[in-house]
Amino acid sequence: MYFSGSTQGHKKLWYLYLTLLLACIMENSMNEIFKKIGTTQTLSQKIERNIERAIREKKLPIGSKLPSERELCEMFAVSRTALREALRRLSARGLIQIKKGSGMVVTKINMKDAIDSLNLYYDLKFDVNLISQIIELRLAFEPEIAKMAAQNRTDEDLAGLDANMIEFSKCDPDNTQLESDIDNRFHLGVARATGNPFVIVTMEPVHNLLPRMRNYIYANIEGEKEITLGYHKEIVNAIREKDAERAYDKMQAHLDRNMQVYNKFLRNT
Repeated sequence: MYFSGSTQGHKKLWYLYLTLLLACIMENSMNEIFKKIGTTQTLSQKIERNIERAIREKKLPIGSKLPSERELCEMFAVSRTALREALRRLSARGLIQIKKGSGMVVTKINMKDAIDSLNLYYDLKFDVNLISQIIELRLAFEPEIAKMAAQNRTDEDLAGLDANMIEFSKCDPDNTQLESDIDNRFHLGVARATGNPFVIVTMEPVHNLLPRMRNYIYANIEGEKEITLGYHKEIVNAIREKDAERAYDKMQAHLDRNMQVYNKFLRNT
């Protein structure tokens, strides 16, 4: 088709306009899909996460020495203030150790560090509702733990459980706090008898909360100590005889009793 010079020029401008309009629409569409993610982290938190990631990925193995503060500031292009705040938090979490005069070293996180962190979390969350949730958790785990203990226990584990029951039976009934602590140590002893360190890390913080509840029970519910000791003896006898299924059943019965006591005496307090 033939266009005059003027008409041909208008046609080119029209095509140019449409092309630019389509490009703008596409750009806006992409911007809508791929929005800036943004972050609420401070600069020091970003540094902390960066170093933590390197430790998790074993790029900074245990015992390795971090670069100096000056070198880290240059690498991250940050101020010394932001860096020191990040290093302080990493040190508080047990990921690094800052040695005056000799630099910063990646440290090994031990079992106690993990347990202490969970102890703090549970302490801050503690209330009556948490007790029922803990008993439910124990019902889910501890019968299986008793079963594992029966399969894996050593003579040393067994001796510790026997000594615990003797101490429990001889404890002054007026000292309900000590009774609660001994009871707690019994369940920790069963957990240790599994030989599995992850069981200990999982259950020790849970058991550390229970003396508060048990102290109330032993002080206010007559005969409960004797009932508890009876369950303990049955559990230990099953563990002694390496009868895994019976150990499971006896621990289940013990914890069912705990839930009954909670429902009767503590739920509405």
